[in-house]
Amino acid sequence: VAVQALVRNPLADPFVLGVSSGASVGAVTVTVTGGLAALGIYAVSAGAFLGALGASLLVYAASVSRGVLAPLRLVLTGVALSFGFQAVMSVIVYFAPDTEATSTVLHWTLGGLGAATWGMLPLVAAVVAVGLLVLHRHARALDVLALGDESATSLGTDPDRHRRALLVVVALVTGVSVAVSGAIAFVGLVLPHLVRMVAGAVHARVLVLAPAAGAVFLVWVDLAARTLAAPRELPLGVITALVGVPVFIVLMRRRGYGTGGR
Repeated sequence: VAVQALVRNPLADPFVLGVSSGASVGAVTVTVTGGLAALGIYAVSAGAFLGALGASLLVYAASVSRGVLAPLRLVLTGVALSFGFQAVMSVIVYFAPDTEATSTVLHWTLGGLGAATWGMLPLVAAVVAVGLLVLHRHARALDVLALGDESATSLGTDPDRHRRALLVVVALVTGVSVAVSGAIAFVGLVLPHLVRMVAGAVHARVLVLAPAAGAVFLVWVDLAARTLAAPRELPLGVITALVGVPVFIVLMRRRGYGTGGR
C-alpha cells in the first residue's frame, strides 16, 4: 500500500520493485557465510533489512531523472534488479560450502512458513506493529503523495522527505518479513487493490484493512500449501504467484500501459 502511494503506481509492491529480492540476498548471504553472527537469532533479519534498504535506495535512485520520479521506469528497474538479485543469490548458493545450508536456502527462497518458530514472533510482531503505526501517522501524506509531487507540494507536503522516511520503514518491515517467510510474491500487489474495491482509497482505512486481509489470506494459502499435496508442503510463493500473475496482467491492461510509457 505504502509503496504504491510513494511511487504513484498501482502495480508496485516490494516484490515487483526488487525490495523483497534484495532482502533475500541479504538473508541468504548471512545464512551461507555466517555473517553478523554477533547478532545471534537476529542476524538473518538484520541481513534481510540491509538488503531491502539497499535495494530500495538503488531502485529509487535509478528511477529519478532530473528530480522527477518516473513510475513506469521504477517498475521496470525493479523487475530488472529483481532478476539481478536472483542471479546473485544463485551464485552465493552455488559456491556455498555447506550442502545443508544450500538446501535450506533453496526451499526458503520459494516462500513458506514451515521454518518459522515462536521465537521469531516477538521481533516480527514488534517491527510490524511499529511500522504500521508509522505508516498510519503518514496516512494523510500518502493520500497527498498519490496525487503527484506538484499537488503534494502545493498542499504543504515535502514529497522527498516523506519518501525517504517511509522507504526505510518499508525496507525494515519487508526485511524482517522476508527473513521469516522468504520472498512470497504478489501478496502486496493483490490485497491492496481488493481492499480498495471494498473500503475506498483513503489510506487511513486501507492501512488498517490491508494488513489484516493479507494475514487472513496467508493463513488460507498456508493451509492450502499444507493440504493440497500432503504429506508434502507446497511453497507459499508458488500458490501466491499462481493467483498474482493473472491479477497483475489484468491490472496492467486496466492501467493502459503502452509503448508511450503511460
